[in-house]
Parts: sequence; structure tokens; C-alpha cells
Amino acid sequence: MLSLDEYKDIIDLRYEPRPYTVLSEEEKSALCDEMLGVLLEERNEIAAFSYPYKVKRELIWGYLNQRLPNPVSPRFLEIQDKLFRSETAENGIVDASSFEYKNNIALWQGDITRLNIDAVVNAANNALLGCFIPHHKCIDNVIHSRAGVQVRLDCSKIMGAQGESEPAGCAKITLAYNLPSKYIIHTVGPMVGVRVTDEDRRVLRNCYVSCLNLARRMELKSIAFCCISTGIFGFPSDEAAAIAVGAVKSWLMETGYDIRVVFDVFLDKDKDIYTDVLQNTK
Repeated sequence: MLSLDEYKDIIDLRYEPRPYTVLSEEEKSALCDEMLGVLLEERNEIAAFSYPYKVKRELIWGYLNQRLPNPVSPRFLEIQDKLFRSETAENGIVDASSFEYKNNIALWQGDITRLNIDAVVNAANNALLGCFIPHHKCIDNVIHSRAGVQVRLDCSKIMGAQGESEPAGCAKITLAYNLPSKYIIHTVGPMVGVRVTDEDRRVLRNCYVSCLNLARRMELKSIAFCCISTGIFGFPSDEAAAIAVGAVKSWLMETGYDIRVVFDVFLDKDKDIYTDVLQNTK
């Protein structure tokens, strides 16, 4: 497995803040036209831009999901970033420093891609290239789709150097590009079979510990975790929450590192589960 020292010079990890400028629909539509021109040419398809803006934007989302990690021009990145950063601003940026923390831990329900925080955690697959299914609603797709093509390109460089699939329970870091967060930490959770095994529990715990260790290595001061492995990977939400909270609390106590941890949930049932676990886990 490739360590941070072995890939930190392969990709750019220097965070530089950039402004978020809200564009008009006419301006965004023009950017979509230019992006579609490039994407359709790559696909050997004929360009037709008489669609409404929202339809064009859906096409871009799907095409980028399917796009292989091939190089793109600086101009493509420029127009993509203008469009995506406008959308980030329109979606509303949520400052994680405003949350109420208890012993450095907070619970928040909402879209993780809106968080202004040092790092958000992505529940990745072992190829680490994001989701290739057009318009899929998994967290891997959402994070890659809103951050930009640079994330897939960076992950491809890392995986090319690693030369093998990403082991479950480990972690890699990239810039977050067009998200409000500075970085994305990618981790592969266990995929549960017929029942949860002790190995599944060990690997899930390692996901949280590996992400926190990497955050500390990068001297980050805040991190937001999604619900790792509880979607299509099949880990029961209640048990996964207990493992997550236990791992984080133990790590904070053992290391003494000062970092704020946000457990981000999207569903009401997960909010209820985490509320209960946080109250009852020492």
C-alpha cells in the first residue's frame, strides 16, 4: 500500500483558498455549452445545445461520471471550476466551526459537500476512482461530481503508482478542489456478506483510525465523517455507528490530538442512531 510520503509529490496537496462567485443562469449555460463541446467531442458525439440549462447540466453530470481519468486542458478546468464553485455557493456553505461540540465531537444532518471544514471523508470503492454510474446518488458519486474531475485524476495517479486495489480500512488524501472543504480523505469500508464478521468490524474501525491518523499527519484541525459502509456495502447502521463513535472517542483519548470531528448524517434514522450512541458511549 502506498504511503503519504510515496504519493505526496505525485499530486498537488497545497491548499490555496479561492473565491466562490455566483453566476447567472445565462453565464452557467454558456459554461455548460463549452464543457459539453469538449465532452461530446471526446465521446465522438454531435454537439446540440438547444437544451435548457438544467438538462445540459444533467448531461454534464452523467458524462463526467463515465469519463475515464484522462488529462483535460487548463481551459476545461477553468470553466468547470467557475461553474462548480458557483453551484457550491448557491447550495449554501455551512461553517463547521459553528457547530456545538462536546469533547471535540459534533453531529450534523445535511449534505457533506456543503461543509467548510478541513477534510470530508469519502466512502470510496477499492479502485478509488469514484462512481462511474451516471447520476448515481452514492456519496462517492456526489463528492467526486461536485469536487471536479481533478479528484479522479489525482486518485488515478495514486492508484497507478500503487499498482493494486486500495485495501479496505486504509486512507488516501486529495485536495477537495471545488468543495468548501480543503481536502477529501478517501477510505474503503468493508463490504458485508451474509452477516457482519469480526473482520468487518475490525476493518470498519480501521477506516476511522486511518482517516484520523492521516488528518493528524496533514496537521488538519477538523474532519467530517460520512456513514461508512452503511449503504450498498451492507453494514447495519446501528452497529456501524457504535463502531464509528467508539473508534473516534478512543483515538481522541489515546492520541490527545486536538481535532474537531463531525459525524455527518443524511437520513433521520441515522441522526436518531448517532444521537443515541453519542449519549451512551463513554
